[in-house]
Formats: sequence, structure tokens, C-alpha cells
Amino acid sequence: MPAQLPEVSGSFGENPELAFPETSAPKGLHVKILEKGTGPTVTAGRELEANYHGQIWDGEVFDSSFQRGVPATFPIGVGAVIAGWDQGIVGKNVGSRLLISIPPEKGYGPAGQPAAGIGGTDTLKEWVYKPLQEGNV
Repeated sequence: MPAQLPEVSGSFGENPELAFPETSAPKGLHVKILEKGTGPTVTAGRELEANYHGQIWDGEVFDSSFQRGVPATFPIGVGAVIAGWDQGIVGKNVGSRLLISIPPEKGYGPAGQPAAGIGGTDTLKEWVYKPLQEGNV
């Protein structure tokens, strides 16, 4: 049975709204492709530009490039970002819109990220990327 993930509303490029199911956060890393991009496959070591929305399962938004109005640029698949991003984004197509459920061990680990309000047992639900664009290598 597939994991129950939040429903996402909002158009491509808009600040997403997440509606969480009544269930607890699923175990493990889960990636749902909301819209498949038409660009090349994302490979480890590439630099990406993406908008994202970070929210704790049925909790507060802790970071959002949409709210800041500026997408993030980062290398992917090389340990420069949390493991949930590295493992959830590599292999997807540029231009995809993804919903990623990231368990604590693939997020910030047992220490969490107290400054952002993230506890060591919090599941990061969800990182929504819209769109993924490959930058120059």
C-alpha cells in the first residue's frame, strides 16, 4: 500500500499549500512526482536551481524559497544538501514538480535543526520543488 502523503494545491510556480492526511508520517523516504518535467535527467554533481517549500509533518513551515521570492541554487547528489534531497531529486527530470517526504535520518538527524524549529524526530513533509532547472557545471 502506498504511503499517504499530503495533497498539494497551488499552480506551478506558486507558493504551495499542503493538506495533511489524518495518519502519522510514513517511515522512509517517499517521492511523488506531481508533474514530470521534460528536461534531461538530473545527475549527481550538477547544480540545480529550484523553488522549495519545507514543512514539518502537519506542522509549521520552516523554510520556503517561495516566501522569500528567490529560488535556491545548490549542487545535488554530492552531500551538499540533506540526504533526502540528494536521493529524492537525482534521477528525476529537470522541470519536475516533486513532493518529497523526508524521514529524520535523511533530514537533519537526531540533533534536528533547533534554530528552524525542527526536532530530531520530525519528518520533513514536504519539500515541493517547482521547477528544477539545471545550471552550468
